[in-house]
Parts: sequence; C-alpha cells; structure tokens
Amino acid sequence: MNYSFYTLDVFTDTAFGGNPLAVFPHAAGIDGVMMQKIARELNLSETVFVGDPIADNYFPVRIFTPACEIPFAGHPTVGTSYLLAHLGLVQGDQLVLKEGVGDIPVTIFRKNSAACFKVAMLPAVSESHLSEDDVADLLGLERSQVVRKPFISSCGLPFQMLELADAAAVDQAILNLSVWKDCFPDLSLSDLYLFSHDGDGQLYTRMFSPAFNIPEDPATGSAAAALTGALAAERAVVADEEQAEMKFVLTQGVRMARPSLIESTATLREGKVVELAIQGQSVVLSEGRYLL
Repeated sequence: MNYSFYTLDVFTDTAFGGNPLAVFPHAAGIDGVMMQKIARELNLSETVFVGDPIADNYFPVRIFTPACEIPFAGHPTVGTSYLLAHLGLVQGDQLVLKEGVGDIPVTIFRKNSAACFKVAMLPAVSESHLSEDDVADLLGLERSQVVRKPFISSCGLPFQMLELADAAAVDQAILNLSVWKDCFPDLSLSDLYLFSHDGDGQLYTRMFSPAFNIPEDPATGSAAAALTGALAAERAVVADEEQAEMKFVLTQGVRMARPSLIESTATLREGKVVELAIQGQSVVLSEGRYLL
C-alpha cells in the first residue's frame, strides 16, 4: 500500500528553521515494527503516525525517534496538530491527540500557523545523581560556568536540567560521549537539557540525546515544558503568590543554524503548577509517499 507523509519545520515560522518532523496523517494499517523502520529511515528527531479518528477531532498518534517509540514529545504534538488542521481534518480550532501519556488538548491558531497544547502530565521534579563537577566534565566547561546542581524534571519524558552561567557557556558546551557513558548506566535518565536564563522568562537552551540517536535537537517541547514548569514552581514559592500566570520564551537550535522559538505559559495556584501550555508555529515543507 501507499502511505503519504508530510514534513514540517516546527517551532519556527521560517522554512529550514526549527525542528524537522515527519507526519503520516493516515497511518492505519502500518504496524509498530514498520513504523520504527520508517522512523529510522527518515532519521528525524521524531516521526508521527496518526491512526483513524476515535471521535470528531480526536486522533490517536504514535511517536517514534530513530531508536524507539516514546510516549510524548512537544514538537510532534505542535506539528501534527497544525498539519491535521492544515489538511482540513479538524473542524473548528480544538482537537485532542491521544498519546502515550494520555489525552493532550490542542488549540489551533490558523492565522499564524501555530498550535498550543496543554501537557497531560504536570512536571515531576526529582534530584539528579550528577554533581556540578560532573556537568563540567560532561560538557568540557569550567566548574565556574555551572550555576547549580542539576535536577531532573519530566512531563512524561525525563530530562537532566543543567543550568549554565550564560548563553555563551551553553553554546561552548561540547558533549564528551565517554564521560556521558560513564555517568549514565541507566539510559532512561540520560537526556541533557542545557539552559541559561535572564531571570525574566527568557531562556537559551540546547538538548543532547545520544540514547535516542539524536546528537542534538533543534527544539524540544517536552523538555521546555518540564523545565519551565519546574522554574515556575520555584518562583511561586519565592514570590509566595497564591495565583499567577508565568510566561517563558525559549530559544533553541541556534548553534545548529536551526533557530527555534518555544513559548510556555504556566498557571499556578497556591504555589503549585496547575496547568502548563506550550505553543509554537509550524511550516509545512514537503509531501511524499512510501511504497510499502
């Protein structure tokens, strides 16, 4: 059978920027083994397979990296939602994607080619086994460029959050794979999200995921959600605010010449994050067909 697919650049309004994504909008009939082979063949950060709608504007999706299936990812959620609307498969501006972490509600903004989703799992924060010295060794940096002890945060996919002194330190980082292998016998906790921030919601980030066969990712919505949710909760405790909305803008992919922009809004109540939304734009880039 023939299966059509599209590629998009996500978290950007410019072709050849952002994070590339492949989406098969009519993937019913493709089994999981073949999905993995296709994802490996395309070799993008993620490839999405959309099943037959469960109900109006309610789509089951499966997300694959070149190495494995994952339960949730940000740029696949944004790009797939926008594509389904672009193809006329969504009525109105609301839809739900059924992913491995649960149902994810999405709002489409057709005027500016954007989609905004609410995470199904609010951030869970835990301690990292890494020290500041480990981070310096991992990234080839001076100890003084590492601002704080790393921590882990997850909205369905866990990331080691590594805060560095400034954007220059983030750009300077070079992952030492030998040190990375020594630090992470458990590969499920080995994805690294590097960031610096100005204290006013502007963050500069990079993401390394050797375990998923992704040397560097141009835009990582799942990590952006996990990080900004954790930072929002920290700020809420310090500010002692009963209810607030905090906005963040994350820039990623610059060093890869694929600049990306991710917007995050955290809603807090009584010092806790009660809702977290990620928004970004998409550009439909190409259309193709697999002859299976």
